[in-house]
Amino acid sequence: MNERGYHMLDPTAGLSPERRARRAPPARLEDVTIGLLSISKERSNEFLDTIERLLTQREFSVARFAKATHTKPAPEAIVQAIVERCGVVVVGLAD
Repeated sequence: MNERGYHMLDPTAGLSPERRARRAPPARLEDVTIGLLSISKERSNEFLDTIERLLTQREFSVARFAKATHTKPAPEAIVQAIVERCGVVVVGLAD
């Protein structure tokens, strides 16, 4: 990280990019629900099944989400559910 901090560009704002400051990670994963988002590419569920098994063995709270297709952005309802329920998210991009 440089002196200015980390910034992520929103890929959906093609005409006028918006800079968003990175949120600070939680101090402890035990204190949050970990979201697992499948983008519905081949084998992404297999990858996330393994991640879920490893996390739940360590007694972390996990919530699963899935997009209908990898070719379109996640519907607003899924994004909102992730924002409301999860402190961190793992996205399954396997092929």
